[in-house]
Amino acid sequence: QVQLVESGGGLVQTGGSLRLSCAASGSILSINAMGWFRQAPGKQRELVAAISSGGVTNYADSVKGRFTISRDNAKSTVYLQMNSLKPEDTAVYYCNADIVKLFGPRMDYWGKGTLVTVSS
Repeated sequence: QVQLVESGGGLVQTGGSLRLSCAASGSILSINAMGWFRQAPGKQRELVAAISSGGVTNYADSVKGRFTISRDNAKSTVYLQMNSLKPEDTAVYYCNADIVKLFGPRMDYWGKGTLVTVSS
């Protein structure tokens, strides 16, 4: 069994900061790319940021310069530092990871999501 558990969401004012964490656990052989997606009410889920196992990153244009994704491979954890938050960043943020299980296939896993609310 593989689990992704997010933490760090909450309510923050415009211009504030939050740091999201997502820890992977279970029967894991290796973790490839990890990323953060978000889904606002009435909208489709969208990629926010992703990071490869080697540390190569990419960001949605809407968050470039404000958000930073990083990972700690020893802890199987990915982070999302969010600065200069705007009301339009309000969404449920989901962690995603491309994981190879011990004695199992390579699969995409999702966390249950953490709510980020930015008040104006």
